[in-house]
Amino acid sequence: MHKFYLYIMNIQQLEYIIAVDQYRHFVKAAEACRITQPTLSMMIRRLEEELNVQIFNRSDFPVEPTTIGREIIEQAKSALKQINKIKELVENEQSLVSGSFSLGVIPTIAPYLVPELLRRRELSHKEISLVLKENTTTNIVGDILAGKLDGGLMAGPLNHSGLIEYPVYYEKFYAYVSPSDSAWNEKEINLDLIDIRHVWLLESVHCLRGQIERLCRMKKDVSNGESPVRYEAGSIDTLINIVDLNSGMTVIPEMSAMTLSEERQENLREFKDLTAVREVSLVVSKDYVRKKMLDAIFEIVSDSVPKLMKNPELKKFVVDL
Repeated sequence: MHKFYLYIMNIQQLEYIIAVDQYRHFVKAAEACRITQPTLSMMIRRLEEELNVQIFNRSDFPVEPTTIGREIIEQAKSALKQINKIKELVENEQSLVSGSFSLGVIPTIAPYLVPELLRRRELSHKEISLVLKENTTTNIVGDILAGKLDGGLMAGPLNHSGLIEYPVYYEKFYAYVSPSDSAWNEKEINLDLIDIRHVWLLESVHCLRGQIERLCRMKKDVSNGESPVRYEAGSIDTLINIVDLNSGMTVIPEMSAMTLSEERQENLREFKDLTAVREVSLVVSKDYVRKKMLDAIFEIVSDSVPKLMKNPELKKFVVDL
């Protein structure tokens, strides 16, 4: 005869075991949950007794979940994520475009778009609390899927089965050349003549680096041999400074080019017989339910971008990641 058990675990218990897993310390977890440590321990103990399993090895320090405990904690995270969507669905139905939206922005977009984005939010959507976090594409995708971020502004297309991408704008690529290098006197850069060893690149964690490598290989494979100097920069500004004082060139997106001084804009070059752009999209989880909030965020971002960069016809010129 089969036995059936009714588990009466509550949302707080799920939150408590997630907190202990995060902090690996009962006292710190209790402080984060704003309850006393004995109360937190008692609630977790009751859950363990109800499930008839041990979720944490209390003899370990830091506290470690058991094998079955890890699986329970992952299910708890998933359950809380779905529970939170109930509130979001209600807010969306009631046309409430208010509250917080956490947005990850990749470093090759943030310096050029975020200042205007903040100004637009202040002008048109003060009721939205916008939390911005600068990070790499890989980390932002992971945080969206884990429910740590509501969305991200990233270059794409990402083609991830768990995400939905809403293209916002398309920005062209420009070559930025050394003013002291006579090799770049022409007003257009012929990619057939470019050796990628002479192109200064970002660190490999940046998706823009991959696009630049693909761009330079559209017309020509990488030459054999190693560059005498190898340096991977962390920002576009660093690349520009390096090129200014050395030989070679780098590739920068249009929004970055627009912020350059008149003197530095003299060092910009277009690519001969080639239109190349990157697609920047507002990305959310496929499970994101606050459609009116999403529409508002899309509007803020779109209004922060020059009109000429929002032409969907440019999509056919997108360079893959």
